[in-house]
Amino acid sequence: MAATSGRVTALWRQLAGLLGSLLAAQTAQAATLPEDRAEAMLHAYHGGGVKAGGPAVLVRKSMANRVSLAASYYVDAVSNASIDVVTTASPFKETRNQVDLSADYVVRDTLLTVATSQSREPDYQAGNFSFDVAQEVYGNMTTVSLGFTRGSDRVGRSDIGFFDKALHWQYRLGVTQILGPTWLASANFEAISDDGYLGNPYRSARVFGAAVPEQVPRTRSSRAIKLRTIRELGERDAVRGEYRYFWDNWDIRAHTLEAGYSRYVGGQWLADGLLRYYHQSKALFYSDNATTETTYISRNRQLGTFDSVGVGARLTYKFADVATKYDAKVTGSYEFKRFDFKDFTDIRTGELYRYNAHLLEVVLSGTF
Repeated sequence: MAATSGRVTALWRQLAGLLGSLLAAQTAQAATLPEDRAEAMLHAYHGGGVKAGGPAVLVRKSMANRVSLAASYYVDAVSNASIDVVTTASPFKETRNQVDLSADYVVRDTLLTVATSQSREPDYQAGNFSFDVAQEVYGNMTTVSLGFTRGSDRVGRSDIGFFDKALHWQYRLGVTQILGPTWLASANFEAISDDGYLGNPYRSARVFGAAVPEQVPRTRSSRAIKLRTIRELGERDAVRGEYRYFWDNWDIRAHTLEAGYSRYVGGQWLADGLLRYYHQSKALFYSDNATTETTYISRNRQLGTFDSVGVGARLTYKFADVATKYDAKVTGSYEFKRFDFKDFTDIRTGELYRYNAHLLEVVLSGTF
């Protein structure tokens, strides 16, 4: 872990030095704060034996044109009867509550963001702190961003008195470039280092068909690169494309491709559509049913080989807009997801596992 942390720290220092040199050489411009707004959301998810849903609210308000404060509260009521649960335990219900606070501060052409988040559910608590810097350079044609997040989790099983901790560090660097009046592109890189208990105390693995406790490494180092572009096709429609590549020292490799299309319909409607494809290879220590005992063993299907396809649509209706002072709109979105696992079987049937998932959201928002 020390070697991994040293490499990440060295990388962070190099990126910070590069960014500092770049920003110092530029002429100051004027960064802008996020607009004041309030949002209320209802969400519902159903797939793979899991049902989740609940409300969320967010309020953002600026002060003296220099500071913008935001607070949000999110509730997720989960009814879990996933394949992991029904094959090793009884279905259960639980509620997760999450609170997020953030502050944005403008210093000439720089936007500084400080944020914290706390979530709590039975046997699991998570908290994190993040700091981000974004600066516009080259006449506002380029935005360079740099960020850091530190997270801490407390994981356990109250029925057997087991509790452990996990720490997470994330470093990120991004560049967004205006390529023309109707063309925008961005590139983002992130490095993540995890240390501590990274498994699930409720999950079991299989060795020679017998259930054994899951054992995963206590350290993990991962990287991801994401490329994105958006281009207007005319005055009323636009297309976007994304590609993300992920890799880690558990030997997982993942590719995500996404394409989207947006179009204004009339003066008050905006329609969006998306298509997403995801492919992942398995971790070194993953096995559906191991034939040898090893130090690490997991049957977590999320560490296996699988494909996922998502198709979604979103429709926004703006029903109030008064002289740019405020606007109010309602947005409804739906996404269908299909998961196909290549090396994870349903032990009840002996067949490869697959399932469909549905995600529905309704958001009421307004600026003021």
